[in-house]
Amino acid sequence: MPLVDVVDLLDDGPATAVVQVVGNLLVFAALGFLAPVRWAALAGVGRLFLLGVAGSALVEWLQYALDLGRVTSVDDVLINATGAALAALASRPRWAGRRPVPQRPAAVPATP
Repeated sequence: MPLVDVVDLLDDGPATAVVQVVGNLLVFAALGFLAPVRWAALAGVGRLFLLGVAGSALVEWLQYALDLGRVTSVDDVLINATGAALAALASRPRWAGRRPVPQRPAAVPATP
């Protein structure tokens, strides 16, 4: 079966689509909101979007591999990652100025 986006969102009608979109936006929102506050290396909307893609793809793959009776969807991956990125934007004032501090090499004593 080919991977086609947006098809399964439109199958059940607009009301169901809205519920699915809002629910999927919230799945990785906590990760997107809190991760850059906690870890300076993740301080970036693009990084959080990619982290959301990786996490969501893992969840979708597990749903497929474990045959849990759930639908595996490309839409879920895209919307979950977008939710992480939007939540990162919401928490941006808390982490905007933070960047990882590079480690300085230890001082080498001068030899005579």
